[in-house]
Amino acid sequence: MTTTDLWTYSESTIANTDLTGFKVEAIDGSIGKIDEASNEVGASYLVVDTGPWIFGKKVMLPAGVVDRVDLDEETVYVNRTKDEIKDAPEFDESRYRDEPYRNELGGYYGAGPRS
Repeated sequence: MTTTDLWTYSESTIANTDLTGFKVEAIDGSIGKIDEASNEVGASYLVVDTGPWIFGKKVMLPAGVVDRVDLDEETVYVNRTKDEIKDAPEFDESRYRDEPYRNELGGYYGAGPRS
């Protein structure tokens, strides 16, 4: 997976859908709801509010980890486990749109599914 692919949805139809408020399911269970979704070409991401799962923290997921979207169920499925997401670099609200921060996340998620 190239860096560009990591920040691009696998299905072009997803990029035209507002995913804000959708539930997010990891390989092994629910991780929260989408607080913000970007559809920028080559720079798309999801900010997920994890609620009580990891003490109300937010996490940022590159669009490339999205496996599929169920529009009827309003659920986004990602190809990572809950632990992989929990162990990702901490979400930084002041930096999440900056390229160095994205590079840090890209280094973590860029290897493809870890399971």
